[in-house]
Amino acid sequence: MLVLSRKPGESIVIDGRITVSVLRLEGETVRLGIEAPIEIPIFRKEVYEEITVSNRNAAGLTRPGIEQLLKQNKPKDSHAVAPKP
Repeated sequence: MLVLSRKPGESIVIDGRITVSVLRLEGETVRLGIEAPIEIPIFRKEVYEEITVSNRNAAGLTRPGIEQLLKQNKPKDSHAVAPKP
């Protein structure tokens, strides 16, 4: 891990495409500004971790698990008539 000290108004550049600037200090909170190309997603770490867990859980569904979800979400229409062959 690279550890740097920066003052408000100072920045760092990552890979020549991402600029992280220290905007101001508020007590023990640092307000950062991040400039990056739109194709680079930027998340707070706790949000990123939630997305990762959710994706892993979704990918872990087995075929029977997916079929069960589809059955649960299938609309129940008692007036539906089966199509004629």
